[in-house]
Amino acid sequence: MTVGSALVALAAGPAWACPDDGPAAGTDPGKENAAAAPAVTPAPSDSDLEVVRLDPDAAAPGGTTTVHAFIGNGGPDRTASAFTVVVTLPEGVTAEGPFFPENCYEFQNGHRVRCTFPAGLGVFRSATALIPVRLAPTVPLGELSGGYVAVRSDDDRNEANNRQPFTIQVVQTA
Repeated sequence: MTVGSALVALAAGPAWACPDDGPAAGTDPGKENAAAAPAVTPAPSDSDLEVVRLDPDAAAPGGTTTVHAFIGNGGPDRTASAFTVVVTLPEGVTAEGPFFPENCYEFQNGHRVRCTFPAGLGVFRSATALIPVRLAPTVPLGELSGGYVAVRSDDDRNEANNRQPFTIQVVQTA
């Protein structure tokens, strides 16, 4: 795999999980008929989500490999909104689940996969979607290009680093 970006130093893992803060201040969880406070939508944070390029392992025609959609948060804030990752596959490649996270789903006849992640990705933390793919038996040996990973969030203030291409090396079976 090839890794390139200033965010390579990000810690891996599901660091987007937020602790439970409990009931809102001034509420009594034991009173069922208490007036509910109006829902408050958090303001977007000042975070910088970035797609880090990771090329999948090589595969043979008809074989499988996995696309790692690696997203890092360069900060300066934890994300306050959910974010969406979309993986677009090269010609001759289709998605083949199961996917991680489980909420990922394929569309456009298996040539794209969309995954969502919850708010709370910390500064200098990362999130990864794992998308298994199958190469058509007819793909030529060499390099398949045209695939890319993109991220979208209401929090992200720098869209210049929200999309990265990837290539798949097509090799003969061993």
